[in-house]
Amino acid sequence: MNATTNHGTTNHAAAKHAGTKHATADDATHHGTAPARRRPTARLALIGDRSEAVRSHTLIPGLLEALRDRDGLDLDAYWIPSEDAAEYQDLAGFDAIWVLPGSPYRSESGVLAAIRAAREGGIPFLGTCGGFQHVLLEFARNACGLTHVGHAENDPHLADEDAVVIPLACSLVGHEGTVRVTAGSRAAHLLGTDRIQARYHCNYAPNPRYLDRLRADGLSFTGTDESGEVRIAELPGHPFFLATLFQPELDGDGTRPHPFITGLATAAVDHARTR
Repeated sequence: MNATTNHGTTNHAAAKHAGTKHATADDATHHGTAPARRRPTARLALIGDRSEAVRSHTLIPGLLEALRDRDGLDLDAYWIPSEDAAEYQDLAGFDAIWVLPGSPYRSESGVLAAIRAAREGGIPFLGTCGGFQHVLLEFARNACGLTHVGHAENDPHLADEDAVVIPLACSLVGHEGTVRVTAGSRAAHLLGTDRIQARYHCNYAPNPRYLDRLRADGLSFTGTDESGEVRIAELPGHPFFLATLFQPELDGDGTRPHPFITGLATAAVDHARTR
């Protein structure tokens, strides 16, 4: 993997700082201009194929700035293209992993490797839109042992019975709707309410035929739309593992990060304290 592979070493070939410049070892140790901080700076891996055409990608710098200025949560973030995340053991040097929208990704295997690294390594994780969809695929293959299953967007010829993620009957691109949240879940704790308005930009969703198997092997579905369709997944017992079909990046005007994003940042800083 051509990215930051431990706490002190950076390969410059692929990983890019969340700003506009390439990551350097100096960036990793001297990010920002503030003097001594009460909280450590956490290292965040942004997994996805960065594009100005993906609105959520363009909002990331502002969200990181808001987390730092409003919440005192300083994240040293690096963009890692999907094809460079394939060696998932190398992601252990990060304090959080966020798989962002933008599917189909250039490398399905790279995205799945990043999700597995977070799930098995106890690294705080957030997956949004395509990230949510690939959480289901990774869990089905590696936790449930369903090695034959796939994602219909990545393999258009895949039979419906073998697809964990299938096309929506009605596109959710540009849609906004209510999501009901399960009481006592991590999602409910972060939100402080039992329902929210969510914004979508997707054409794929979980295949209902696999939900019971995913539940049986430990994945919890803690948010649904008004029709009962799954929209939030989380992993009980993990320090922070949350995925949403909607895009919390699009919430509000970008000056106040969504509680799920703040939750990831808080978990990342907590993880950084253990180094």
